Amino acid sequence: MTAAAIESISVITCPACAHAESEEMAVDSCQYFYDCRACGAVIKALPGDCCVFCSYGTVPCPPIQKARAAQQSP
Repeated sequence: MTAAAIESISVITCPACAHAESEEMAVDSCQYFYDCRACGAVIKALPGDCCVFCSYGTVPCPPIQKARAAQQSP
């Protein structure tokens, strides 16, 4: 997977109120906390996940996407 193939947009869904918001992810880091724009809840990553996008997003964070792509490369 090349850098161009890394998805940088994920829809994150608040576990408290179910509000979904499209967000741009940082390409080179994980985001541990997220403030829900609807209810104000501070969301944190679930145990075992590196960030809120891996826990509550439709697309995992770019560092995880890169790691998975590297594992699938011949």
